[in-house]
Amino acid sequence: MEELKDTSIHKMASKLINAIKSLNDYTDLFKNVQKLACNPNVDKNDMRQSLEEAIRESGLETEIRNLIFQLIRTNLKIDRVFDTEQTQPQVDPLAYLRRAGAQWDRRVRKSLHTMCAELKVYAQGQPRTSSDRDELLAKWDELSNYAIDLACYRPVYAPKDLLDVLLSMKGPPIPEEQEDDLVQIPKWEFSHIPLKVKKLCDLGTHYNDLLREESYYSVWDLNIQCERVLAMKHATLCQHILKKGNIPATYRGAMWSYVLGSHITDFDVDYWNKLKGNVLSTDHIVDKLVFKDIQLTASNDDQYFVFEDVLYQIMLCFSRDTQIGEMVLGENYHQKPKTYEAPPSGVVPFHGICMFAAPFCYLFDSPIHLYYSFRAFYVRYCHRLTTINTHPQGIVSICLLFEKLLQSHEPKLWSHFRELQIHPFSALIVWRYFRFLPSSS
Repeated sequence: MEELKDTSIHKMASKLINAIKSLNDYTDLFKNVQKLACNPNVDKNDMRQSLEEAIRESGLETEIRNLIFQLIRTNLKIDRVFDTEQTQPQVDPLAYLRRAGAQWDRRVRKSLHTMCAELKVYAQGQPRTSSDRDELLAKWDELSNYAIDLACYRPVYAPKDLLDVLLSMKGPPIPEEQEDDLVQIPKWEFSHIPLKVKKLCDLGTHYNDLLREESYYSVWDLNIQCERVLAMKHATLCQHILKKGNIPATYRGAMWSYVLGSHITDFDVDYWNKLKGNVLSTDHIVDKLVFKDIQLTASNDDQYFVFEDVLYQIMLCFSRDTQIGEMVLGENYHQKPKTYEAPPSGVVPFHGICMFAAPFCYLFDSPIHLYYSFRAFYVRYCHRLTTINTHPQGIVSICLLFEKLLQSHEPKLWSHFRELQIHPFSALIVWRYFRFLPSSS
């Protein structure tokens, strides 16, 4: 047993090392370790122990710990890219669900290309005219004043469209001997999907840390506590204190930066300027879709309308970010990242996508800090809510979880929904855009 445990640890360490080497920050991290190795305090006769002590004293150990924390939390491509020994099962009970996910992705992109054909615009974009580029640059900080005709543009899809696809999907073939037993079951219920979801007692244990206990800390005590946590720079401690709530607003942005691993480096600043340059140089159909979505949602919301200008910047740069397509790999496909021509990020704007970014406007004053925190949050969580996948945090698993909880703990309400032939999740799917309100941060 101990031998198997050691082998498992070795494999995980090997995967993490390969993952770290693929990051943009690896070069700087390696150079810092090399500098410490040249430190006079590092004894060549006891290199390992003395170097570890130097890394610990310099604060580099905390940086490495936070990096590993982010890799584990984001489920970063470890099991899908670096595990060459993994084999696919001969019989996959979720194959039909994966096919449905691929079909949904093709349908969304086909709709976008159809819109391009109707409007006679290039799907891959075209160079902006010099006058348009100059106007966009002059109004970059006040893009709500940027004149653009959106009458012919519409959202590619809305949350309801995804729900309709989920409810219309056909499950796996049913053996003939079982068909008579399933006559009374509706054509579609999520309960037949063989995905593992938590029970209510499991959820209570899993989210126990989120319980708001009575706090007797004064504002001064909370400020001191937050300052101490931030001084330690530990992502896990920041996450723990955020779970308790009541964090002073001035510290929330810094806390979330550690939790999401979205601290800004020189590389990030250069990359942000590159994204901005791509927006200024190329006119893309997704630009109109971004403007349309913000005008339909955030601009009409009493909590977010004041952030309209910064949301334009964030979402426009988001559409040009090719790194997103590399980060968001197919949850169940062993394949290389795709290169998308429309849009470059691989994320087709849908009705309400800007509402994922809107709450971060309360945490950060700087657009660049806001962007990288939103991007990290989207890659870690939100992208699974807009695709058909088998991930435990995906939209299908959430539908299944809600359905099972309702059946188990509110059977009368469940029966009422079935009598009316209304799927209960249809009343809740829009709520996912408003789960993270500023008041709950």
